[in-house]
Amino acid sequence: MRIRPLAILLAAVCAASPASAISRYNSQSLTCDQARQRVLNEGAVILRYPSTRVRGMTLYDRYVTRNAQCEPHEYAERAYVPTRDEPRCPVLNCQPYDPLPGRFGKPIVRF
Repeated sequence: MRIRPLAILLAAVCAASPASAISRYNSQSLTCDQARQRVLNEGAVILRYPSTRVRGMTLYDRYVTRNAQCEPHEYAERAYVPTRDEPRCPVLNCQPYDPLPGRFGKPIVRF
């Protein structure tokens, strides 16, 4: 039985690609500095926290260090999550990018 070269190439690419696992943390069990450091160390994490509007509902989102961790049609926008020591800890998360007419390039927001 002959193995096709395309099948070998496909198997090699799949074996060489990194795992797409992402860490998940409860933001209220971390200090603001710890939450920001986890995002910086890992590039992207999921932070979850209880809703202040609906009792028993948990909110979560993916937080990143820069635009490069977002999809091509998104950019990194400043957001805030509650932590153990801060009610509004600044982080970045990906938001859809819809350029205004005559404007080029994604906005750059510093972490």
